Amino acid sequence: MGLLPKDRDLNRPQEQVELVVDASDFQVKVDELVLRLDHFLGEHLTWRSRNSIQKLVRDGFVLVDASSPDHPEGTGTSVVEKRPGRKLRHGTRVIVVIPEDLRLKISPEEVGPLDILYEDEEVVALDKPPLVAVHPSGRHMADTLIQRVHAHFREEVESGRMVPRLCHRLDRETSGIVLVAKHVETHPGLMGQFENRQVGKAYLALVHDVGLEQCLSITDPIGQARASDIRLKMAVRADGLPSRTDIEVLERADGISLVRCDLFTGRQHQIRVHLAARGAPIVGDKLYGSDDTIFLRSSADELTAQDRRALILDRHALHNHYLRFTSPAAGEVQVTSPLPPDMAALLEARRDS
Repeated sequence: MGLLPKDRDLNRPQEQVELVVDASDFQVKVDELVLRLDHFLGEHLTWRSRNSIQKLVRDGFVLVDASSPDHPEGTGTSVVEKRPGRKLRHGTRVIVVIPEDLRLKISPEEVGPLDILYEDEEVVALDKPPLVAVHPSGRHMADTLIQRVHAHFREEVESGRMVPRLCHRLDRETSGIVLVAKHVETHPGLMGQFENRQVGKAYLALVHDVGLEQCLSITDPIGQARASDIRLKMAVRADGLPSRTDIEVLERADGISLVRCDLFTGRQHQIRVHLAARGAPIVGDKLYGSDDTIFLRSSADELTAQDRRALILDRHALHNHYLRFTSPAAGEVQVTSPLPPDMAALLEARRDS
């Protein structure tokens, strides 16, 4: 279960979050799961410290509807629980009330502009800026791409004529094309195109070039980076999932290159992993550069001036440049997005150096 309901009105502040204790999330049997309330909340509210979570509980902002053999999904009545160490079992429902001063009150005037690349009766293709999250999550709850959609189409959303749904996602640092379904009915079919590899995708990236071939097809299998302490990091592994990225160098300029990356599979961080494995990591990539500690310092908002000089850009220089899909309203559609200003400026500066 996600932290926030899909059908919420993003123009209104979220007042509470409901969570359900699920043994499958912890890979144990239903009758074996027993965990502390503060530990459970820490698994979901990952951006908060353990002390702040315990304070939230003690201050009365957490309610619990406990499960039991007679009521495996709770009784339907939640009561305030002020003990951080309260034991929870599978099926228990936990409600976190968001304190008034932390509720995001976002009006259409407080979100950024929406850059629409293509629109018809069923879909809209957007140009996502770098460092804008696609949806509210963790520390990035305000001015997300989907909130910009809700604000831009506010009249249609409030009347029920439009219920926008993301068809795929980009990392917060990645810029470029994001496809949004306008209606619940058309969303599954569009999602299916991505899942069944029926969508054409090409990215542009700036990489540290140490002799990358002009054209190459990378088919290294990808799996979790077991040697790293960073859980979300992936790596090339012999027992990984089949993966393919075709690379073409478009331009070389003073130690960096502009490359086009055509995706034939959709593994997590695929382009970043494949390029790093070839000794050409993406400029600004904190996770797949030469030093994991840069990513850890970035996560803690503790990047040093030396880190920033090494990264060159504040984000990884990856841009979703091209998308080909089938619209229920218009048939085959091809959308392109130009190189964003930060990547274009860096490339131009390297040309002149």
